[in-house]
Amino acid sequence: MKSISVIIPVYNEVESLRKLHNELSSVLTGNNNYELLFIDDGSSDGSIELLNELANTDDHIKVIQFYRNYGKAAALAEGFKMSTGAYVVTMDADLQDDPAEIPNLIEKLEEGYDLVSGWKKTRHDPWTKRWPSKFFNFVTRLMTGVKIHDFNCGLKIYRQSVVKTVEIYGGRHRYIPALAGQKKFKVSEIIVNHRARKFGVTKYGGVRLFHGFFDLLTILFLNRYTQQPLHLFGMIGIIFSTVGFGVEVYVLYLKYGLMEPFQKHIALLVFGVMMIVIGIQFISMGLLGELMARSQQSKEDRVKQIIDHQTD
Repeated sequence: MKSISVIIPVYNEVESLRKLHNELSSVLTGNNNYELLFIDDGSSDGSIELLNELANTDDHIKVIQFYRNYGKAAALAEGFKMSTGAYVVTMDADLQDDPAEIPNLIEKLEEGYDLVSGWKKTRHDPWTKRWPSKFFNFVTRLMTGVKIHDFNCGLKIYRQSVVKTVEIYGGRHRYIPALAGQKKFKVSEIIVNHRARKFGVTKYGGVRLFHGFFDLLTILFLNRYTQQPLHLFGMIGIIFSTVGFGVEVYVLYLKYGLMEPFQKHIALLVFGVMMIVIGIQFISMGLLGELMARSQQSKEDRVKQIIDHQTD
């Protein structure tokens, strides 16, 4: 049986932690080769004290405590770095994700997928969370081409190769399936049980919707132009320079074709020169980006697996 790492970011969830631990232990009892990584993200309600207590009674538990609240992406990134299991499960600590779904996620993953995301088809959340989430998932699905319904479900399972390859920070944890899809990992989903919140308060805020769109644009930009930034900046530069050149040709026509003085069109003349200069600057930015991308390519881990069937 494959080893399993379960990563649980924790932020002020003291009321739910003991029950969550009991449920996880019950589900994973058939596989002794597992670890529970609780990432305390600067909790102030006694969560870290309870986690330390649980760790003293269960050798499967590892607790990582942050100095302060860094956010869910930082917690997941640290969990990914610390995980050792062949399969890695992520879930929230608020008991809305059902640990009983872990065997179903494993079963789907073993059909040949690299990442399986939960789909909270029936959500026990207020409409202020459900409807923005539906719209957000629709836009993300349309723009990334990854055909799943719920990108931001906390309950997911990954192969170790995925968590060691995908980089997350800021709000990029919402787009892990999209990031994995960009790396050509096989992504799928299953419907999972979603439970109503019993303890604590939601960390969801309306401003997160706007942050999410900026994060999505960042991911799309990095995916398309990280390796060849000149394709973007060069295109913009050529557009600006072409417009500027066209303006200058028009000014010359006015001067020598219609015999109008330069002084009459000085603003148009300056505008054309400015557009050409801006275009050159964009092209220069693209060239500098190419130099940076070239140095970065040597650091990127491109190898998914190595298959060697050599025999003696």
